[in-house]
Amino acid sequence: MKKIFVLSFISVGYFLNAQSLSNSPYATYGIGDVKYDNTIETASMGGISTAYISDFTSSFNFANPANNANFELTSIRLEATNENNYFKTDYNNTKSTKHSTYLSNISLAFPLSPKVKMGLSYQPYSSKSYDILNTETMADGTVIGNRFRGTGTLNTAQIALSYKVADQFSVGARANYYFGNLYDTNELAYSNSQGYHNAELINGYETKNNIKNFNFTLGASYQKLNSRSDRKLTIGATTTFGNTSNMMTDYKNSTYYYTAGEVKAGESIIDQKSTSSKNLLPLQASLGVGYGEENKWFLSGQLDYKKGESISYFGSSLDLQDSYRISAGGWYLPNYNNFRNYFSRVVYRYGAFYEKGSLQIAGTDINKFGISAGALFPFKTSSITRMSGLELGLEVGKRGTLKNNLINQNYINLKIGFNFADKWFRKTLYN
Repeated sequence: MKKIFVLSFISVGYFLNAQSLSNSPYATYGIGDVKYDNTIETASMGGISTAYISDFTSSFNFANPANNANFELTSIRLEATNENNYFKTDYNNTKSTKHSTYLSNISLAFPLSPKVKMGLSYQPYSSKSYDILNTETMADGTVIGNRFRGTGTLNTAQIALSYKVADQFSVGARANYYFGNLYDTNELAYSNSQGYHNAELINGYETKNNIKNFNFTLGASYQKLNSRSDRKLTIGATTTFGNTSNMMTDYKNSTYYYTAGEVKAGESIIDQKSTSSKNLLPLQASLGVGYGEENKWFLSGQLDYKKGESISYFGSSLDLQDSYRISAGGWYLPNYNNFRNYFSRVVYRYGAFYEKGSLQIAGTDINKFGISAGALFPFKTSSITRMSGLELGLEVGKRGTLKNNLINQNYINLKIGFNFADKWFRKTLYN
């Protein structure tokens, strides 16, 4: 059985690299819609993770690798996300919807010793998947078409280590490797009434970002437990830094036309060049504080900061501003020892967040906020020290605005996953 799980981990990771993800038109800018650090456990609690140390021995925290003092079992997580996006703009009173389902997380974690814990994870970090066509018909019947398209996924693989320095203090580190290709295309065409794809000549500007990048996350956590009341205070902090590789960007401006099946033909290159950028993933920092009762409830608040960056976009530099995110959330376990009522043994999660976005268009900030909820339904064989089971999560939110003919995005994200936990890789001792 354990060999089957390991083989599944490898094969599912290969599938994750090939999948196509949906997102909003705002993914046009920068490196797309960022989806990383959005596991079911984290997302269901509004995104809190920096000061979150699980009470249970089966949950490994990748966001702050220092928060794994209680982790004692080998854990395999498989998670999938269903995104449902609803867009509206006052420009031509346009409405649209977009849906996608994809594998969002696969991870393997295990203890190396009572003080040292290790985890491996593979997730999509960001994606581009948009196709926007704006047409205008002139008095002579000529149709002017302006089309924006984007494809590609940026994935990340991590290895995290946690070390328990003392009973109340732990540190951790995570190495992150980002890889993938992101494509953006802007096309301008003049055609007759037969439509955009029948244009005799199209002028296209293509941008290809080839990304192979490392950075590193350092974390620390402190937890004080009052043994008389079982109440505990947790403080955590992380910082992510250390871009060590370049993003290679290829630009191409050319003319061409489409044949059947949108196959390019007759391409003539006008201009072509390549550049590199080191500021792809800038400094990030997080600070969190949490308070709760052992095996009963937990509540945390968190502040995340991300430094602004500049990224090449259609041959020019796009400046993204400093951003921050405020999150609050936690969990509640009614009574795990009540074996007559299964739902008393379910872990219920809740949370909310507000994010001041890094993107500004026409002087307007593209911000985001949402609320979330979720639950861990334990398997029949689970116990308070071996909490594994089915995980469900729901996130409802809003991004953008209708001001200045921009796009308002409402979304509903559904998440489902499994956490399989057991004692692996340990020798049995005989007297």
